[in-house]
Amino acid sequence: MVPVSDFEAVRPQLTAMAFRMLGCLQDAEDAVQSTWIKASVTVGERPRNPAAWLTTVLTRVCLDQLRTRSRRPEEPLFADLPPAEVFAADERYLQRESVSRALMVVLDRLTPAQRVAYVLHDLFGMTFAEVADVLGTSPASAKKHASRARGRLQSPASAAPAAPAVVDAFLTAAGGGDLNRMIALMADGCVRVVDPALVPPRTPTVVTGARAIAEETGLFAARIRAGTWVLTDGCPTYVLAPGGHLLAVVDITLDDERVVRINIRRAPPNAAFALAAPGDG
Repeated sequence: MVPVSDFEAVRPQLTAMAFRMLGCLQDAEDAVQSTWIKASVTVGERPRNPAAWLTTVLTRVCLDQLRTRSRRPEEPLFADLPPAEVFAADERYLQRESVSRALMVVLDRLTPAQRVAYVLHDLFGMTFAEVADVLGTSPASAKKHASRARGRLQSPASAAPAAPAVVDAFLTAAGGGDLNRMIALMADGCVRVVDPALVPPRTPTVVTGARAIAEETGLFAARIRAGTWVLTDGCPTYVLAPGGHLLAVVDITLDDERVVRINIRRAPPNAAFALAAPGDG
C-alpha cells in the first residue's frame, strides 16, 4: 500500500502527465483519483519506488481511456465537445503550467500507444524499458511508438514556412480587439464565413464589409486569443483551440496584402497536423 504522503508528493506530476495524455484537466484529475483508489486498496508492502509505481498505475488508467475514445466514431457531433466550463478550466491549466496549446492539438491525433510513449519518454524522461512495461510490449516496440509519434508531431524546418505577416498582424489585432487595426488590414469588401455550428444561435454565418467584420470579431476576441499555429501539409494553419481542444480552423485569404476572406470551419477529423516548432513550450 502507498502512504497518502507519498501520493500527495507526486500528485502534481501525475496530474501533469495525465493532462498531456488525456488532454482534459477533469479527465486527468479523475485518472489521478482512480490511481489513488487503486493505491489505497492494494494489499502488500509499500512499493520500493512509490512514484514509479503510481506512474505505472496512472498511465494504464489513461491508456484505457484513450483506447475507449479511439473506438468511437471518427467525427463526433459538435454537441459532444466539452462544455464551456471544461474549456475554461483547461485553458487556465495551460496558462498556469505553460503547456503548449499546439502540442495538445497535435497529440490528440496520435494513436493511444504513440501518445503514451511520447508523453512518458519525450516529455517526462522515462526509459523505453519503463514505457514498455506500461504498454505491455518490448522496449524496441515502445521506442518505435515514440519515434512514430515524433515523426507525426514534428515537421522538417524546410517544410515550415512562416505565416504571412499580414495574417499574423490581423489575428493579433483580432485577439486584442483592435478595431481600427483590423479594418486597416482588410479590404473594404472582405467576407467572413463561419460554420453555423461554431457560433451562438442567430449569429450571421456570412458577414460582409471590413467594419462589420471587425465589430463582430470583437465579440469573439477571447476565442481568437485561444488559438495557435500548427502545420497542415507543411503549411501554417491557425486553429482555435481553447484549452487545447481543437475547435476550428481559420483560413484567411489575401489579395494585394489585404484580407479579403475569412473562413472559419470545423477541422476535418483526419487532418494531419504537426508542430510549427518542436517542443512543449
